[in-house]
Amino acid sequence: MLVDDSLTVRTVFSRMIERENDMTIVAAASTAERGLEELKTKFVDVILLDLEMPGMGGIEALPKLLKASPRTKVLVISSLTAEGAEHTVKALQMGAADTMLKPRPGGFNDEYRDQLLAKIRALKGLAPHEQPERKAPKFAQRRVGKRPQVLAIGASTGGIHALGLFLRQVPKNFDLPILITQHLPASFIPVFAKQMEMAAGREAVLADEGTEVTRGRILIAPGHGHMVVRRKGTRYVTDLAFHPVKSGCTPSVDPMFETLAEAYEGKVAGILLSGMGRDGTEGADAIINAGGSMYAQSADTCAVWGMPRDITERGLASAVLPPEELADRVLSTAGADAWR
Repeated sequence: MLVDDSLTVRTVFSRMIERENDMTIVAAASTAERGLEELKTKFVDVILLDLEMPGMGGIEALPKLLKASPRTKVLVISSLTAEGAEHTVKALQMGAADTMLKPRPGGFNDEYRDQLLAKIRALKGLAPHEQPERKAPKFAQRRVGKRPQVLAIGASTGGIHALGLFLRQVPKNFDLPILITQHLPASFIPVFAKQMEMAAGREAVLADEGTEVTRGRILIAPGHGHMVVRRKGTRYVTDLAFHPVKSGCTPSVDPMFETLAEAYEGKVAGILLSGMGRDGTEGADAIINAGGSMYAQSADTCAVWGMPRDITERGLASAVLPPEELADRVLSTAGADAWR
C-alpha cells in the first residue's frame, strides 16, 4: 500500500512495483486517514509511508497503522531535510522497519528502483518453508565465552526499534562501553545518536579517529566509514576505515567485530539485531574464534531475519531471544566489574 499525498510519487512507485510479478499495489491513499480505512478491508504486507502529509502526518499515523495491522511492515519514505531525518529516525524507533530517501526530481532511476524493490522483498518476510521451527528449539546454542569487557551491536533493517528495546533494558549503573554499527544514510546518523542517547540514558558519541572507548559510553559508527578499534597501551581508541567489504555496507559491522575481537582478545559480547543481508557474519566468526560470545535476535521479533540468521543456524549464538530478553541475558554474563 502506498500512503503519500503526492500523486506524482504514488504514480512513479506504482509503475516501479506493478512491473514485478511478485508484487501488487493493493491500495494507494493520499492521506493517512484513507490508509487506515483501507486496512479495514485489505491485507497488506508492506506500507510505503510518507511522513509529511496534510491532516494526520505519518508520525501520528504510524502507531495506528501498526496497531490496525500488526504483521504489516512499514517502509518510511523520507525527505532529504534535517527535519525529515529527525522524523524518520523517530519513526524507525517507533516501529517502522526501514527507510528510503525520497529522491530529488529525476532521481527515480533504475538504481533507486532496484533498492526499493529489494527492501520491499526483504520486508515481505520469509517464505513458509524458511520459517524457523516454533514447537521445539531447532538450533544448537553455544556456551558463553570469555567475560566481556565491551558490548558490540550490529543492526540494520528494523534495528533501530530493536536497539531502543535493548538499550532501555540496560540499567544506568551498567558500565561497560557499548559500540553500535547501524546501517543508515549518513545524514541520519547524528539524529540516530541522539535517539540512542535518550533511550540508554548515557552519553552517545560518533566515533572518529582517536576517540577513546570509555566505560559508561556509547560509540556509534559514522555514516561515511567503518568504526574500528585499536589497543594503545592500556587504552582503546576508535579509528575509521574506508575499505570495501563483502556486504557492501558502509558502515559495516564486520570491521567493528573483527578489530574488537583482536583488541580485546575475545572479551567481547557481540549482538546481531534485525537486519537485511549477512553483514556481521565474518566478524562474528572472529569474535567466536578469539573466545568471545555472540547473541542473536529471534526470528519472530525481527523485521528482517537476515543478519542474525547465519549465527543462529550455525549454532554460534549463546542466546537467541527478543531484544529485551537478549539484554538481560548479555548483562547476566558480564560479571560484577561491569557495574558501577
